[in-house]
Amino acid sequence: MISEESYDIVVVGAGTAGIPCAIHAAQGGARVLLVEKDARIGGTLHITGGHMAAGGTRRQAEHGIEDSPEEHLADIHRITQGTAREDLVEVVARRAPETIEWLQDRGFAFAPETPRIVYGHEPYTKARTYYGKDEGLSVLEVLEAELRTVTQAHDLTLWTQAPVTELLTADTGGSDAARVVGVSVLRGGTEVAVRAGSVVLATGGYGADPELFQELEGVPLVSAASRTSTGDGLYLGMAIGAGLQGEGTYLPSFGGLPDPQSPGRANWSDRQRLTSERAPWEIYVDRDGRRWVREDEESIDEKERALVGIPDQTFWTVFDDVALARATGTMEQMIVGKEPDQVRAVVDTRPGLHSADTLEELARKAGIDPAGLQATVARYNGFVAEGEDPDFGRTHLPAPIACPPFYALRNHAITLVTFTGLDIGADFAVRDGQGRAIPGLYAVGEVIGAGATCGNTFCSGMLMTPALTFGRLLGEALADR
Repeated sequence: MISEESYDIVVVGAGTAGIPCAIHAAQGGARVLLVEKDARIGGTLHITGGHMAAGGTRRQAEHGIEDSPEEHLADIHRITQGTAREDLVEVVARRAPETIEWLQDRGFAFAPETPRIVYGHEPYTKARTYYGKDEGLSVLEVLEAELRTVTQAHDLTLWTQAPVTELLTADTGGSDAARVVGVSVLRGGTEVAVRAGSVVLATGGYGADPELFQELEGVPLVSAASRTSTGDGLYLGMAIGAGLQGEGTYLPSFGGLPDPQSPGRANWSDRQRLTSERAPWEIYVDRDGRRWVREDEESIDEKERALVGIPDQTFWTVFDDVALARATGTMEQMIVGKEPDQVRAVVDTRPGLHSADTLEELARKAGIDPAGLQATVARYNGFVAEGEDPDFGRTHLPAPIACPPFYALRNHAITLVTFTGLDIGADFAVRDGQGRAIPGLYAVGEVIGAGATCGNTFCSGMLMTPALTFGRLLGEALADR
């Protein structure tokens, strides 16, 4: 049975970009339907650290920080090295302060230490990264309250547990792309044809779809992304000829441990402590037992680029009991949140964590080439004795790996966000493979790909901030039309 409804605007995906888009469109006088496939709204806001970035905000001024959108934009250019969309990042830098203050005016609970410089990736030159005391949930708290207020005062309807299965189109005649005139929604077992003058895709990325990830990025997926990030918007867009952007900008996040219960997923909250946060006593080896990067390299960006080039983007952290015994205290732990005895308690029971009295036995347990590992450790120990690492230039050489038991911790390149997405113009209209706007179809949020605003890197706040900002701007623009 098919029923029909009509709205001015349909927003697909009630997350970081979709909620503000629907709110601002309804406040502007449009009749809006916000559609979410999950039982709850928020999408990745339930798992993200919620980092946002803006230069020249009230909060910076309150903390004595002088900054501006121009300085923020210059830093984006430096960090992305021209690999992001210039037209889009300029909009973000210039309009981001409004987004931060929109949240602040609605009671956003800033983490007290923000704004700050974040060093997990290439840092900004000034403290301009913000997040909530409850990370992404602090943003969701504001959006949920605003959504309730606007739903009561304006013509805004929310459907949950209502996946969109198809974009409805009409032939415009001639050689132009077909016009999008609505969506087909599966709601309560009934197929509903929703007619709309504009459809906005705000469905997130594809970090939970191994097949699409393999197709677009050419590598296996080990994911810490939201389980709802299954590429819905890309599938919907590509089915009617939408083009893609961001190809070739993929970069993994460095080193996540395999999840004990879910193959193909990584547990970001139970990860190895980065060596940009502490001095390393360990080495990193690939499956052949060879080192592949300078372990004390401070730039996570450099390590992530090196990680792309090793087989299956999988490596092992190898260390001895002396190194583990000293890995105590919050910033010195090998695994976030685990003291040495807690690590010892789960060896050979937790997937990816092995221990043995010899390097040969350790390698066999872990799946590393034994001869390769033994040769690498012997060579590294020689560097420690000489105080110099001619292979990679490592300068922190505190002790040999020589005191059993020995440990191997398996790590993967992990995916938190996805880089390829639907191609859009500066007005957020989705474009086809020839670069022509598809009438009636728009996209904001991770569905346009992190590569659009981060380029071939991770630039602090340049995924969440564009999602919120573009959502707000597009909602206002569609209401005006």
